[in-house]
Amino acid sequence: MKTTFPFRDFFASRTGPRRPVTLYDWIIVALLVGLAVLPPLAFSAGLTFWMDVCIRLVILAIAAVSLNFILGFGGMASFGHAAFIGLGAYAVGIPAHHATYGGFELIATYNGIVHIVLAILLSALFALITGAVCLRTRGVYFIMITMAFGQMIFYAMVSMETYGGDDGLTIDVRSELPGLDLANPLHLYGLCYVSLLVVLFVTRKFIDSRFGMVIRGAKENEERMHAIGFDTYRYKLTAYVISGIICGYAGFLLGNFTTFISPEMMDWTRSGELMFMVILGGAAYLFGPLFGSMTFLLVEEVLSGITVYWHLPFGVLLILTVLFMKGGISGFFNRLSGTDG
Repeated sequence: MKTTFPFRDFFASRTGPRRPVTLYDWIIVALLVGLAVLPPLAFSAGLTFWMDVCIRLVILAIAAVSLNFILGFGGMASFGHAAFIGLGAYAVGIPAHHATYGGFELIATYNGIVHIVLAILLSALFALITGAVCLRTRGVYFIMITMAFGQMIFYAMVSMETYGGDDGLTIDVRSELPGLDLANPLHLYGLCYVSLLVVLFVTRKFIDSRFGMVIRGAKENEERMHAIGFDTYRYKLTAYVISGIICGYAGFLLGNFTTFISPEMMDWTRSGELMFMVILGGAAYLFGPLFGSMTFLLVEEVLSGITVYWHLPFGVLLILTVLFMKGGISGFFNRLSGTDG
């Protein structure tokens, strides 16, 4: 008989000896400290462009961490993950668009808490419904069905002329949160950076719990997990919903950053970019998506300044990474540290 789905699995961490601190750990610490210090210094020095790059980097890193949770640790290669970013962004834009009705200002249309709750609920509902279908397939079928669901949302938003359709929707007023002014780049970056730290911490707790062990076990050998009594379908669906919620929250941040939302945010090519970040940084490494998003944006900035066809050399770089750098950037740093991750 299959086991029930115990909620205590979220909180029961595995035990074991602590591993020694390695060069890879110090690189991560240096990266996190640099992200905490350098962007505010750049903004103070008038380098607003690089401040914007760092905000985008952190937001995309959050979205990539959410994808890595199911791709790297769970083996679920979702090619429609950008749909959650779009849902989170529209959770900001649509209420702001209806700020007034009949000449009266509506309550809570700019309330950031309301926007976050909407982003989470919409993303969770979409993940629950689509995941219940997608997770009954495997391999390339799972990839194609997730992409199909993502494109369904994409074309649905394109057809909604009320919200700009393919032309998109401008957000005139950012979300209002207690003690924060998201129109101030320092405040927005602070929120994004703290959110990234929280997401990394929560993801680590999930991975190290019994819940995470079941997810990883299902990735390696799902039949064996079934044989020892785990209902892997429920575990994977729960992981898929958690991943969607995190990505939807990233969409909330992105909507407030760009102040412009469009269906293009949730196109399958955006999902491909998230997958690039995960693979480039190192799938199944907690900080892999952070390395991947940083490398992706830096390479994009450099190559796009050289040629408009920057996707071609970037694609070559990704192929070389897959062929000759097992585990991506994180795997390389781990081998440099004398560990296997």
